[in-house]
Amino acid sequence: MKTLDKIPTGKIERASKLIKTGVKIGGNYAKYYGKKMVNPELTRDELDTDNAGDIYDGLKSLKGSALKVAQMLSMEKNLLPNAYVEKFSLSQFSVPPLSAPLVRKTFKKYLDKYPEEVFDTFQQESVNAASIGQVHRATKDGKSLAVKIQYPGVAESISSDLALVKPIALRMFNLQGKDSDKYFKEVEGKLLEETNYLLEVQQSQEITTKCGVIDNLIFPKYYEGLSSEKIITMDWMEGTHLGDFTKTNFSKEVGNKLGQTLWDFYMFQIHGLRKVHADPHPGNFLINSKQELVAIDFGCIKEVPDTFYNPYFELAKKENISNDAIFTQKMYELEILTPTDTDREIIFFKELFHEMLSLFTSPFHDETFDFGNPDFWGKIAALSEHYASDKQIRKMNGNRGSKHFLYMNRTFFGLYNLLNDLKAEIKVNHFKKYL
Repeated sequence: MKTLDKIPTGKIERASKLIKTGVKIGGNYAKYYGKKMVNPELTRDELDTDNAGDIYDGLKSLKGSALKVAQMLSMEKNLLPNAYVEKFSLSQFSVPPLSAPLVRKTFKKYLDKYPEEVFDTFQQESVNAASIGQVHRATKDGKSLAVKIQYPGVAESISSDLALVKPIALRMFNLQGKDSDKYFKEVEGKLLEETNYLLEVQQSQEITTKCGVIDNLIFPKYYEGLSSEKIITMDWMEGTHLGDFTKTNFSKEVGNKLGQTLWDFYMFQIHGLRKVHADPHPGNFLINSKQELVAIDFGCIKEVPDTFYNPYFELAKKENISNDAIFTQKMYELEILTPTDTDREIIFFKELFHEMLSLFTSPFHDETFDFGNPDFWGKIAALSEHYASDKQIRKMNGNRGSKHFLYMNRTFFGLYNLLNDLKAEIKVNHFKKYL
């Protein structure tokens, strides 16, 4: 794969790249409608494939928060056409790496030494290039190490990237511009945290130490003396990426075992630590030769305040969802309903969220839950399709819910998808033995 000697970091430079992508997409639509006139039965498959490819090609050279958006979207399996999911999932693994001179320059700037002066051996070619950084193999004092290097200019371009994305997001999610700042500030703050590698090392050490009690779960060790604000050094962990593992012929027993570990890991964090690894995509987990789960990335950690945690999980109880007085009260506490809502808006959003929460919280309603059950996913797909085509939603103010929903929902949606990939049947309250 071709390496990058430079990443666009200026606002104008990055904006022009996105404009070129927009022109290509416009051309794809023109081509599609031209063919549609000749063949009215033509589907959108070719259009989706062309658009997904052009958007991905445009984002991968920008890296940073622009590519992170594609990575996040790749997890939305029930919300996007398959062509987008397949293409955007490449943002987890397959993007052009930095060239060797740029890697050396980064080392010299942030550790005041070149890689060969820091490590006994250092592999110049990266083994994994993703949205914010790339990973190289190294050795020191007999230890096999993974060295993550952040791309230049990522932190500085986050605000301008989000400003470019904001008009698209407002339209996609039916948000009112004047009331949507809390959501964009939440995303901006989390992305900025992900570029702070000193914070990531600190968070990684804290979470891995506290979660070390969980069976079948292992973590790398992090080396502060070999890390800096743009470089992280940790143990090299052997294993197969979870996404690749789920495509193999694993047994039901192994799927259940790994799924239970994953579930216990997340529930322990949320209920025990009140903070959670809010980036559950397959690239952040490995399965080793002992069929243990290896968690390898803690850049995105979401703290869960009591003011959100309490009503959020009170609504995970079936009896509270069916109690109109409690349900309505929690809707206000979670900022889904507001004091300025009309009677029509109150009725509409109560019905909408009652249907959604009844489905999405169903894994919490029994002692065991089978995430491989196709009925569950069929209902999610049907609900997504129903509300995507509901014209009444477009007329309503879409700014609904606390800012904490963004990363908590992302966490649960990602977790549910990973458990589905493992076809795992889990014991819902098993995690409590670790609290």
